[in-house]
Parts: sequence; C-alpha cells; structure tokens
Amino acid sequence: MRLSILDNGHRRRVKVFLTLTSATSRVASPDIVKMLLYRPGFLTRPLLELTADAMRGPSYWTPGEREYLAMCTAQLHRCPFCVESHAELTRIAGAGEVDPDDPAPGRPQLQAVREFLDLVSCTPDSANAASVTDLPDDAVLQALRVNLVWNIVNRLANAFGFVLRDGQLHSGTRALHRFGYRFPSFLLADGPVTDRGDDVANLRYAVLDAPATTEPALRAAAAAGEHLPEPWQSYARTVREASYRITDADIDRLIATACSQDEIFEVTVAAALGAALRSFDAGRKALEQKTVR
Repeated sequence: MRLSILDNGHRRRVKVFLTLTSATSRVASPDIVKMLLYRPGFLTRPLLELTADAMRGPSYWTPGEREYLAMCTAQLHRCPFCVESHAELTRIAGAGEVDPDDPAPGRPQLQAVREFLDLVSCTPDSANAASVTDLPDDAVLQALRVNLVWNIVNRLANAFGFVLRDGQLHSGTRALHRFGYRFPSFLLADGPVTDRGDDVANLRYAVLDAPATTEPALRAAAAAGEHLPEPWQSYARTVREASYRITDADIDRLIATACSQDEIFEVTVAAALGAALRSFDAGRKALEQKTVR
C-alpha cells in the first residue's frame, strides 16, 4: 500500500491477530483488512456497522444482489480490487439470482436501481428517481446505503493502492461472507464510542468532527470540496472526483511537503466520505421528490 502505516502501524493486538490469521490461512492479510484495523475509532467502527447492515441485514435485495450493486459501483470507480472481490462475492453470497458476468436475466428491479445508483454516483447534481418510480421507497433507500459504503471504500482502495495478492480473493471473500462484514470487537476498541442515533450520522461525526490528528475544519473542507491550501486542494479533489488517478507520486509529493502519513490518511478518508455523502444525500432528495409527486 502507499502508506506504510497501513501496512505496519497497527496496535500490538492487531499485529498479533494479523500474524496469526495469515499463518493459519497461509495467505497475507488483504489490504482492506489492514486499512480497516488501523485506527478503527476514526473510520472503521461506524463504517462496519453501516456495512454489516447494508450488506447482510434485512433487505428487499438478496445478499447476492447487494454484492452485484457493490461490484457495479466499483466499476464506476475503476477499482479492480473491488470489482474482482464483489464479482466473487456475488457468486458465493447469491443463489444464482444474478450473474455478475451476465446480469440481464436478473430481476428488472435490480437493473432499475442500478441505473439510479449510477446516476447519483456520477452526476449527483442532476439525480432523479425516474428509473425507480415503481420500486418501494425502502428498497431504494437500502440500495443507497449499499452505494454509500462502496462509494467510500472504492475511493480509499484506489487512493491507497489496494492490490489482490495470491490466495486473497478466495480466502478474503469467503471470510467476509462467513462473518457478515463484522470484525471481532476486541480489534475495534479504540477511543470513545459516540452514538448519534444513526449509522450514517455516526460515520459523519467520527470522520469529520471527532478529535483527530488534523483539524475538523480541514477534514470538512476536504469532504465538501471547499478551498484548501496546496498540496491538499488538488489531492482531495482527485480523491473525490477520480480516485483511480491517484499514484505513488501523489502520495510522495504530500510527504515531501511535510504532510504526515496520519494527516494523509485522515484527509483521504474525509474526501472519500464527503463525495460519497454527496451522492447519498442527492439520492435521498431525488427519492423524496418522487414521493411528493
């Protein structure tokens, strides 16, 4: 990965866990797991609560269909790590209701909501609910929560340079499916737990408002696309708008200007979250307008 702290900056209990699980499975710990277990109080606890419910909680959409929607979001972000992972998860979580290689025979409702999610992800300012007028509002909201999760994670995977290594696709996807996107609680103990009454609200607070290495104002500006001093301005914009374009040179440039790796981590997460929330909020607004009509 592009930040060494995500490879080896974990607390002792996490290092022991990663070492034991790698030795047991004979497969190196995936980049996504190492990122999530670095400073879990900043991002991971609220993100995993949201993810577990969105991907495996009660829903109009089957687990396989939700994995398919996650794969489609990854395709929009040109994130090969997540495309491959969710294509495999579509196969193992589903019962053949959707084929990631040929989704045409699947439910027409799935294709309708995919069109809606593509729209809010790519052009949130012009989002409308025309493609989902015949779907229950709850079904669309559930799909928006799936989309929110992966609009965040895909940007982070691209920015931090996630790579699938030998054996990880098979072992990692099956572990995610088996444990329902949940991690052992002892690995996530990190700082105070704040409950704002909703998983999305908890995530907003943890990343944008809670005390961290960077000031909340910097994280909020990175999330909202407001003016930032360079080198943050161009970097945060790329994370939000085209994370697949982030390269090693971009990270090296930040480090060369005395930005710490923790600062880079926080600003990257804030920018990714802000862009994802913009799409999520646009989708909810479009749905509300559809309901009013």
